Amino acid sequence: MPTPEELKEEEKKLRQLQLVVSLTMSTISQTTLSLEEASKMVTATRELALRLFPGKELAFDLIYQPRFRRLLAERFRLH
Repeated sequence: MPTPEELKEEEKKLRQLQLVVSLTMSTISQTTLSLEEASKMVTATRELALRLFPGKELAFDLIYQPRFRRLLAERFRLH
């Protein structure tokens, strides 16, 4: 069972990731980035997530990747 300190650290990392995901999505949707630039931002966000939560690739791919895919499809008309 995690200690209170470990839980606090986990919550801190999760808030950091949520903030970065939110900022990345806002930047992609509200600026004039190219598809390549936006894709690089998504990749960088995924890399950060995996540094914060090693071994949790599947969680990122299930939770955040579909959101980014939808955003990129809408923003760049990739339907």
